[in-house]
Amino acid sequence: MATNTITGEDTLVIYDRVLTDMADGDVSTITFPNDLVTMKTGKNGNTIFFKNANGINAEAVIRVNKGSSDDRFLQGKLDAQQRDFASSSLAAGSFVKRLGDGQGSVVSEVYVMGGGVIYKGVESKDNVEGDTTQAVSVYNMRFAQAVRSMQ
Repeated sequence: MATNTITGEDTLVIYDRVLTDMADGDVSTITFPNDLVTMKTGKNGNTIFFKNANGINAEAVIRVNKGSSDDRFLQGKLDAQQRDFASSSLAAGSFVKRLGDGQGSVVSEVYVMGGGVIYKGVESKDNVEGDTTQAVSVYNMRFAQAVRSMQ
């Protein structure tokens, strides 16, 4: 029997703000750049497994419309971070993806993230051939921890 998944109405919250001025394409992505577990095999096939503490680190890429209220809000957080890094507030956030089954039931995929910083400046460009990315601000963030759950 086939499984249907209907998705929409996702919500992204960063620094206690629901972001709504999202751009085009992949407006937000959450990735885990490190393995949760690593292993090393030695003589006679003996293997050591160990939990990698960096496995709970996450990266988020957020694409908002350039000049929007969300862009100005996130830029203000980046400015504060750059002005006095030691006194800046770390970001917390959540991402909720709503998943319907086509029969009226909805499950939410929830990521809760903490200990976040914006780790890269916002880039820009001028294009005369209709490239819409020139109107998009991309914020690259890293979080110390992120936990996924299904609710």
